[in-house]
Amino acid sequence: MSFQDSPRPPEEEEAFYMQCRAAYLAVFRSSLTNITSKQQLCRVLQQAGRNPSHATLNKYWTPKTSKLNFDDFCEILRCEKKTEKAELLRAFKKMDVNGDGYITHSELEKALTTRGEKMTSEEVNAIFSLADINKDGKLDYSEFCRLLLSTVEQCQVSAMERLEADAKLKRQNFGSQSYSPPKTTVSSASSAVAQATVAHPQTLETSDTTLKKQDSRSSSRPSSARSRRSSLSNSVTMTSNSSKASKTSEPSGLQDWHHTCIKGCFFLEEDGSISSLKYQLHVPQTTKVFLTIQPLSLSHSPDKSSSWMTVDTALFVMLAGETKEDSTLVCFTESKDKHKYVWKGDLNAGNYYLLPFTSGCRLKKSKSKKGVPNKPVELVYRTDTGELDLSRELREVLSDIFEVIDLDGNGLLSLEEYNFFELRTSGEKCDKDAWAICKENFDMRKNQLTRQGFMELNLMEATEKDGDPADLWVTLEAMGYNRMLELVEACPFQIDVHCEGSQASIQPLSLDTGPKLLNQALQKSITSRTGAKALRGQDNVFIYTYRGEHRVSSLIANKTNQKVTVHVNNEQSRNCASSRSMSVFAVEVPARTKMVCQHVLPINEKQDWTYNCVETILPCM
Repeated sequence: MSFQDSPRPPEEEEAFYMQCRAAYLAVFRSSLTNITSKQQLCRVLQQAGRNPSHATLNKYWTPKTSKLNFDDFCEILRCEKKTEKAELLRAFKKMDVNGDGYITHSELEKALTTRGEKMTSEEVNAIFSLADINKDGKLDYSEFCRLLLSTVEQCQVSAMERLEADAKLKRQNFGSQSYSPPKTTVSSASSAVAQATVAHPQTLETSDTTLKKQDSRSSSRPSSARSRRSSLSNSVTMTSNSSKASKTSEPSGLQDWHHTCIKGCFFLEEDGSISSLKYQLHVPQTTKVFLTIQPLSLSHSPDKSSSWMTVDTALFVMLAGETKEDSTLVCFTESKDKHKYVWKGDLNAGNYYLLPFTSGCRLKKSKSKKGVPNKPVELVYRTDTGELDLSRELREVLSDIFEVIDLDGNGLLSLEEYNFFELRTSGEKCDKDAWAICKENFDMRKNQLTRQGFMELNLMEATEKDGDPADLWVTLEAMGYNRMLELVEACPFQIDVHCEGSQASIQPLSLDTGPKLLNQALQKSITSRTGAKALRGQDNVFIYTYRGEHRVSSLIANKTNQKVTVHVNNEQSRNCASSRSMSVFAVEVPARTKMVCQHVLPINEKQDWTYNCVETILPCM
């Protein structure tokens, strides 16, 4: 999650992060703790000198938000600027009818109960009793602003002093940032928006109380000696892909092999996870097989820069057992030929799971772009006769979506294919009766929906809403498009299976099948390709580091009977992008389990890259 980019000089950036750390640790024990409620977000923003209105809180804590981390908090602070005293005074002067520098109770009540986030008379009374310092029935708002800003500043200074006084706390790492001693003094400018400030009279008291409670907390960072004993450093330099020849060449006579293909799509979910369809492959007899997976180039985007074409893909093949838990990893695509990731070998007769995978290094929540128009692309319009129609831009996007959900590529949508689309966009299936109604109203062929029928269906939905595009936007955003109709949070792909001796068949599985299987396959692919290294001083915590041709992946195995927290530092890596989106982070691994730690890819594939990672055990809370 990122709300805005804000480049600053190094000194300002350092001071900014110091203030972020101080505010965060005034509310939470560790930077590794997530914000899990709107109330917590409010508290930590207040501690940072902001006092957000309900509208501001709702902007960052939506119904879909379940948690925010320290990096998210820093990005919010970049967007929510502090209010200067002059701005506060301007807000109060609007309430000062006779311009004498004072506000009466009635003037304050009229302003706060009729404007903005309206308050009750009881709330106004509580505020006035706090603000009427000399109890003369009038509020000297200039003095009030001075005291308000002074109190907020004192809260921030107290938090900074606590950070400076706690040597262990200063060494703690936060998200993708790490602490370094200050080079300049911290700016003391801090304030809050006028109406928001008076709308929450408990703000300053809450912040003070929080500070007092935090003083007795112990640091979650280990001592330097313990860090050295419990650390493990992994370093490897990888050559650029441009200097590598693919180890898996295309078999001769491939054009004569039996071929089957199927399409799919990786979707970036709200929580940052990535989902996709899984498939079942049936091989009727033992045969040589050539497997490939690659991003899918869409017909309406040849002249545009398609960001998803650089997304890494992989395909894991598992032999199906009696239960999913009994399935075993057979192979996965390790080599690369341009955009294709490939595997060549023999497969015995049987049923297999095909599990598409992408590391997440290049498919991430996009940052807001400066200069992008706020007005979204038009989806529908009225013709000269007054009838509704789909815009040209929407028709092109819907045609591309049709191409993605037409899994078998026959130019038609079966009920099964259409239901994968419905489950993705609405969460509900279309039953056979509803499909029969579609057959009566939209263009179909062989009981399958044509591209034209798919357009007609979407036009009908827009017509039923009298041109309101809200439902269309829900569909488009679920399929990975932004308001400029750019595909930014999805990556369509195609799987090709060539068999020398027999015709294989592929069937898609339900959307909720496979995450556990994929994780199992991913873990096995890492542990089977590399040896375990124990962290120093930890005989039962191991790090596995897989170094493929184009990707580095690490896994933590915790064989103890209690959870462990491993601090991961990639700051010495060069030309590297991590799936964690951070150079410094922590991973909690439950007792007696394995967990994939991160995947790393080169930022620029044409240059060499160095993976340098230090893993350190953090003491239990």
